[in-house]
Amino acid sequence: MSDATSFVDLTSILFTLFWLFFIGLVLHLHREGKREGWPLQLNNGETARGVGGIPKPKTYRKAHGQGDRVRPGPDAPEYAINAEPLYNANGAPLKPLGDPMVDGLGPAAWAQRAEQPDLTVDGRPRIVPLRVDSEHSVVSNDPNPIGKAVFGCDGVQAGTVVDLWVDRAEPMFRYAELDISGKRVLLPMTMARVSKAGEVNVRSIRSDQFQQVPALANPDQITLQEEDKIVAFYGGGTLYAIPSRQEPRI
Repeated sequence: MSDATSFVDLTSILFTLFWLFFIGLVLHLHREGKREGWPLQLNNGETARGVGGIPKPKTYRKAHGQGDRVRPGPDAPEYAINAEPLYNANGAPLKPLGDPMVDGLGPAAWAQRAEQPDLTVDGRPRIVPLRVDSEHSVVSNDPNPIGKAVFGCDGVQAGTVVDLWVDRAEPMFRYAELDISGKRVLLPMTMARVSKAGEVNVRSIRSDQFQQVPALANPDQITLQEEDKIVAFYGGGTLYAIPSRQEPRI
């Protein structure tokens, strides 16, 4: 008399269960990945939710009493796009109608972020100027750009470095504070080239465009939203600062 288990292929059952689990995991991760930026807004005004739909709202509690955030949830209205599609199709390139660096188009686009500063684990503003944090300074063997000239991609002096902003959590310098004809603006250190003499060269924007860099609401503090706008402005200059940069290359 044969055993009933002789008709059961345990390997096939386990293999099938593994694939069912794997497919379910992929669908779950795909749906969880749509907590930000969904549903998609199409050019014709319709919305797309993608395969698996939108996940259920989840509340995330921010540290240091900065409030809660529900994702997916209501988003702040997007800023107006001063551009028009080159042709009627989803994802069509946009033709700027004004100054794309100021309007936030293409590489100059910025995201909606909180008007709050990034904080350290102990609740202090993470990125501050050296005049606020005396614990940090420039290493004696490194060139110190404070007091030195800043030049745009056109080789013309735009202003002078008056301070450096340090990241307390790293620690490293994130921004250089510039005096541009009486206006204070920040320059991301990733967009700066400091010579041995301390002079700063910026390849992304012209000297006259430093006046258009977004300013800070608080001279000793930078919010997440301000960071996004400032970095986007310099990033946009890599394409829009000079008309020839937008032309094709052979």
